[in-house]
Amino acid sequence: CQPAKSKVEANMLQVGFLGAGMMASALMGGCVDKKVVESPSEISCSDVWAPAREKATEAGYYASESNAEVCQRGTDAIILAVKPNIISSVCADVADAGGDALIISIAAGVKLSVLEAGMPGRRVVRVMPNTPCLVGEAASGFALGSLANDSDREIVKKIFGAVGLAVEVEEKLLDAVTGVSGSGPAYVFQFIEALSDGGVRAGLPRNIATQLAAQCVKGAAEMVLETGKHPGLLKDQVTSPGGTTIAGVEALENGGFRSATISAVKAATKRSMQLGGVSEEDIANKHNL
Repeated sequence: CQPAKSKVEANMLQVGFLGAGMMASALMGGCVDKKVVESPSEISCSDVWAPAREKATEAGYYASESNAEVCQRGTDAIILAVKPNIISSVCADVADAGGDALIISIAAGVKLSVLEAGMPGRRVVRVMPNTPCLVGEAASGFALGSLANDSDREIVKKIFGAVGLAVEVEEKLLDAVTGVSGSGPAYVFQFIEALSDGGVRAGLPRNIATQLAAQCVKGAAEMVLETGKHPGLLKDQVTSPGGTTIAGVEALENGGFRSATISAVKAATKRSMQLGGVSEEDIANKHNL
């Protein structure tokens, strides 16, 4: 006979969210759409803001003002979707509520050591998602805490895979994840805006230029992900000798496009480290930033 499926494999997770803002709402919707949970009623959430609770109730989720109540209902995973400035009090609520659910934090910059100290004995995972989570196209990095296990890893992949890509890294690399994919959407938005500006400069109406620029970026990204080919090779395949594309590539190189992009990632990574309390000496000597 077939071995019994785990709750993850059987899509029977019970998940609680402490915080019901935009990111949490996107994750809840992804869990329902990708059948991570059996039904919306298997999702619970808490929020101090009444409109957020009302919106959650309308979507079929169980909503409450009480963090403790959500901790009791979310028996498989509790997601801390709150601002970093209140994480200490939320961790205290979780610790007081007890239970054995996996704790997943998406609070920016809050280290695993802080989470584990605030919730002794609990299995913890730290996740760095990004705003395209809101349209089901997130790029998330995650790091397991000292007590987290293989089943916890699968839960995280299941939940965050429902809204895009989720990759595991060491916690020390989450600052770099922030620099690339956490802050990256802003770089891409700037590129789309600049590409659109170029189209307008060349005579295109603004709406058409923006549509073409955004679709161009989306299509190029899909080619990288679908083919698995190096971006440089894909660039070469569309760059004919003496043609229009190489003329444009030359202009980007003359403008320092690559160097500016690398510098942006370095700057965002460094700032993430600073916000996380890493000393300037360690940033310079240990991380070469």
